[in-house]
Amino acid sequence: MKIEFISPAVEENAPVPNLALLILAALSPPDAEISFTDDLLTPIDSEKGLKEVDLVGITVLTKTALRAYRIADAYRKRGIPVVLGGIHPSALPDEAKEHADAVVIGEAEEIWPCLIEDARSGSLKPFYQQKDFTDCSKIPRPRRDILPKKGYFPLDVVQASRGCPYRCEFCSVRKFFGDTYRLRPISDVVEEVKSLPHRLIMFNDDNIIGSPSYSEELLKAVTPLKKKWIGQASLHGLRDGKNLELLSRSGCIGLLIGFESLSKPNLLQSKKYQNDPAEYRQILDALHRFGITVWGSFIFGFDEDDSATLEETVKFAIQTKIFSVVFALLTPYPETAFYQRVKSEGRLIQDGWWLLERPEDSAPHYLPRKMSGSELREGWKNAWREFYSFPSILKRFQWNYPSTLINRLVYFPFQLMQRRFAQMKVIEGRRRYRTRSF
Repeated sequence: MKIEFISPAVEENAPVPNLALLILAALSPPDAEISFTDDLLTPIDSEKGLKEVDLVGITVLTKTALRAYRIADAYRKRGIPVVLGGIHPSALPDEAKEHADAVVIGEAEEIWPCLIEDARSGSLKPFYQQKDFTDCSKIPRPRRDILPKKGYFPLDVVQASRGCPYRCEFCSVRKFFGDTYRLRPISDVVEEVKSLPHRLIMFNDDNIIGSPSYSEELLKAVTPLKKKWIGQASLHGLRDGKNLELLSRSGCIGLLIGFESLSKPNLLQSKKYQNDPAEYRQILDALHRFGITVWGSFIFGFDEDDSATLEETVKFAIQTKIFSVVFALLTPYPETAFYQRVKSEGRLIQDGWWLLERPEDSAPHYLPRKMSGSELREGWKNAWREFYSFPSILKRFQWNYPSTLINRLVYFPFQLMQRRFAQMKVIEGRRRYRTRSF
């Protein structure tokens, strides 16, 4: 049996491997011939890029939905069955079923072997769903041998936990992965990290320090491995200097942090209770002292946002010398609490925006409270423009920063790359890459 796994492309994708498909590959029968295509690295062509296989599995994010559906439709026209899974099909299984022979709702580890047997016998069911969340002790080591040899960042991706107890109304993670932290055995994580060829690893957990006792034990266990690593962390666990020291000793050189807003009312309304803007500057200064680079995320479009709020956010990000920032427009992802709220309030302008050819051109897809959609969009563009301007790049360089590889060697090339991205994608609205036609 030949199985093709596909990760569809979207412009926001970073060239890092998708662990979900590699885990499913590890759970596939030993006699199955597995292939993998990352559409970002090797754009799929409907005419000559489709493989002759027995089954296609595609993982789908909301922003990749249109591309995923087109790829799925192309394979199905050839009589090849397609399985769709991931966050978006789990939120909208009936929509996804229009483009698939089977849809996996939620996690797939425990039902994937059964699905394969149904595919072998030609009796795929329309929907598959586990009774419970996956026991993380039973997650196999991903099959990295099927990855392309070139094209990805020189790092290895590892997952130590799943789930999130926070209730941020704009986020879909909690609904898909559950409202508690589920933890892999630390011995399994350490053995996996030991086996990886790159010195740099990325923990793709939503919050690598979410469970204090677990994270302390994990970080102490990986410290002797002499790896460098990056990951995501909530501000809640970064208040304690002991945690920062442990992060630094364990090899942490960078964290992605969702600041989201400088407005406490915005954070309270969106249920981002774990953030306190009064602590932002202190935490950033402490991280910098420990040589930990910060990638920040801010969201524009909350109900208390106006033009002045957006400008204040950019000034703050520059003053505090954040290494890199993503300014995102608040987006009503399907079945999130924010989507439900703006829909019930009659403020949802474009339902099904993910099926538009260029949804970014019509964003935001809802009516903001204190500014028009065009004002919000222009403020968002200005934020990217100002943050990645040459004066800002020079101001944000940490001249007295600990001599880390990121700060000394990567800083200026990365800033110039982000400046080009901001100019093309955000300001001019041009695509960074071209996918092949369908």
